[in-house]
Amino acid sequence: MLWGERERPSRGPKPGLSVERIVRAAVGIADAEGLAAVSMQRVASEFGFTPMSLYRYVPGKAELVDLMIDTAIGGPLALDGVAGGWRPKLEAWARHVWATFHRHPWSLGATGHPRVMGPNELGWLDSALGALSGTGLAPGERLDAFLVVLGHVRTAAHHSVERSRRQQGGVTDEPWGAFLVELVQKHGDRYPAVREAMSSGAFGPPAGDGLEFGLRCVLDGIEALI
Repeated sequence: MLWGERERPSRGPKPGLSVERIVRAAVGIADAEGLAAVSMQRVASEFGFTPMSLYRYVPGKAELVDLMIDTAIGGPLALDGVAGGWRPKLEAWARHVWATFHRHPWSLGATGHPRVMGPNELGWLDSALGALSGTGLAPGERLDAFLVVLGHVRTAAHHSVERSRRQQGGVTDEPWGAFLVELVQKHGDRYPAVREAMSSGAFGPPAGDGLEFGLRCVLDGIEALI
């Protein structure tokens, strides 16, 4: 369904239903309650229909999630208008993907396994690889560079999203943090580097969002290779 024509079924008394409406409703549920809350029955209830009504449009949840991912991601950022060469383009790309993961936290888990990419997601890959064209990197190196950037964005976004989720739920890191301090104080001679980092305040609340420092390091490495 990701790449085929989406025609309205010829059968069924549901003229107000469409693939687009079904997908938008599913994305809304996932944004509010997580991907686990999405089911054909739950989405159908948003329209006051039975689950069988949805199956006339979408074969099942797996196909629905594929469509949700591509819809949530949206079309790729227009990098042609970003001046300054490949690095500012990849910075803009990474920040936009980071923001998308935060708007749709469920997409982090939904995109973390091998699967067929939809048109929008493939467009994002194409735009990142295009940003690296003309750098002298071989095609395989450009793909590897993209994967390193994406890997950092995904990891940083995951930690940021989970931290926000804990805070919203009233859960803090204080209990395990206090226990770690106690352990390091007791066994500091075995872990001198950890003790030094802890003494400097490195284990305190993060100073930034977790994206920028790592992104700068990754892009510095790519720049050195170029």
